[in-house]
Amino acid sequence: MSTFNGIVSEFPDIRIDFFRQRDDAQPPLACFLSHVHSDHLAGLETLRSPFVYCSAATREILLRLERYPCRVNYAKGILEASKQTNKHLAKVLKPLPLDTPTTIELRPGCHIQVTLFDANHCPGAVMFLLEGNGNAVLYTGDIRSEPWFVNTIARSPILVEYTSGIKTLDKIYLDTSFLDDIPFQTKAEGIAELLRKVARYPDDTVFHFQAWTYGYEDVWVALSKALKSPIHVDDYKLRIYGSLKSRPSEARFSSDYHLTPESPALTGYMCGNASHPGCLTADKAVRLHSCEKGNMCEVARDPSTVIIQPVIARIANGETLVEAGVGGGGDDLQREAELDFLDQIDLNSLLDLLWSSDGLSAEARESLKEALTRATSTGRNIHLNQGIASLDGEHSVQEAIIHAIKKLSATSQPVMEEDQSEQIALPKIIQFPYSRHSSYPELCQLVKVFRPKDVWPCTVNPTEWLKEGISITSLFGRFCSGNEFAHEIEMQEFSERQGPINHAKSQTTTDSLPKTPPPMIYQIPDNASGSHGAHSSPHSLPDPETLVSPLTVTQPRAEPEGTQDEPEVDLAANSSFNPSSATESFSSTISVRHSTARWHAYYQMLDNVTTDTWNPIELISTSDEHTIMDQEL
Repeated sequence: MSTFNGIVSEFPDIRIDFFRQRDDAQPPLACFLSHVHSDHLAGLETLRSPFVYCSAATREILLRLERYPCRVNYAKGILEASKQTNKHLAKVLKPLPLDTPTTIELRPGCHIQVTLFDANHCPGAVMFLLEGNGNAVLYTGDIRSEPWFVNTIARSPILVEYTSGIKTLDKIYLDTSFLDDIPFQTKAEGIAELLRKVARYPDDTVFHFQAWTYGYEDVWVALSKALKSPIHVDDYKLRIYGSLKSRPSEARFSSDYHLTPESPALTGYMCGNASHPGCLTADKAVRLHSCEKGNMCEVARDPSTVIIQPVIARIANGETLVEAGVGGGGDDLQREAELDFLDQIDLNSLLDLLWSSDGLSAEARESLKEALTRATSTGRNIHLNQGIASLDGEHSVQEAIIHAIKKLSATSQPVMEEDQSEQIALPKIIQFPYSRHSSYPELCQLVKVFRPKDVWPCTVNPTEWLKEGISITSLFGRFCSGNEFAHEIEMQEFSERQGPINHAKSQTTTDSLPKTPPPMIYQIPDNASGSHGAHSSPHSLPDPETLVSPLTVTQPRAEPEGTQDEPEVDLAANSSFNPSSATESFSSTISVRHSTARWHAYYQMLDNVTTDTWNPIELISTSDEHTIMDQEL
């Protein structure tokens, strides 16, 4: 989920993807919206001015969005009319064309030039190139920067001066939803895997695709073509996607105008006086369904229906990376329960309600307080990871809230699951990799193409970043043309306000997915045996003064083509290696992402090389929690 506060430091008079008024900032003169996913709409429900600039598709979808209870009750006949959440924005939203520089006057004598680019995320999703007053930044919003996409961006006539080095971007505001160093399958590879799987089923098999948010339209088109079947969706989806085409005039033979490339394939088009239907239909007697959970048709509810479920990626060891609330938009079509934005007074009242519960331990209360404080700090509504339908009348409001917030304290990061479907010939649930957000390697390629001066992450958990030592230097520093990063200064200030952070200690396993934090440079003193040897315990950490953090010391940046691999000493290849000279020639880098056990082994080996004594390096599996030596029998 995006945590961006909407402020672009290079252009302080505008806001992007966050529209709540801030006490520490002047009201904006213009606003920009990248796409319609819920975590980018905070504050729009009360916005009356100024203008909000977006793509034409985003405008049409946004004006037709309905809250989950309203649209489900309307479909069931409980409500007499549908209720659009954002219809008050009809005169505020201003569509801009893609790939076309547009000059906007913020105030007399103050102008800004903005260009929209497709973000490969969902219908209408765009990036913003902002230029003016000698500054230039790129705001990506949510983006999937697959290799073909980066190549397309690199040769854009509007961006070529930045990708060729003629000009340099001051900053890229980057979608950092996923920072684990794991390659994702491309969308095309994921769709191909899905089509191979569904082809194995009998011709009368019915499938239900769980498209819980916008961004899976290409999957619909591919499935419909491969199985030669339309896709049944609920009336709400038909209204939303039907808004992506319009007719400029009422003339009989006038052509439809489509706002997104996938629109004619989804909702159909006119060719002369002949109508060509799209793949979406209201007919329930079809093999493919993608109707809403709260309004699912009887065919999709049949126990024999095969479920199609997208995952983020498939790992080499056969496990899958499953999305768990990451990246935003996970509840736009399948709405979950949520709490409206809480100010400090509301937060205190909610905490008092939780403390009055007898079923919460002191540890659980502290965990819930931390989770709620972190969630409210983003300025967005708090998603409770619980379906609205589960909040029935059988429980009191207090019980329901406490139960939901307990789930909130659980991690929202992607989780690893074993793919059981690969072991079954025709499984009941089909999973296929299809991520709407970029992997970390893909983000690196995007930044490398531009080589900006700075990168600002738009999805951040500050406490976790401090605990794990993650920084912009370690993530993207080698791909930037500058070496001073504004976000690291803010993190330093946050660290000083927070006080000491207990760094996580965990052992590395095949299931743990390392992030890429800032390297900690260990400087070996002149007298290694006298300084490091003082750590008598084989599990003692080195003196903190010998660790230099890149937050305070600027490191030489590697060439963009290179990697920041950790140096190794090849003793076999160098027959003249002298242990006594290790303190003069050996300099290495250990990243905080490595387990504590590896740190201990590393420094213990330095002691063994530079002293006359030999201390054993224990195995993790036999070291009795790494603290007590086994007794002799």
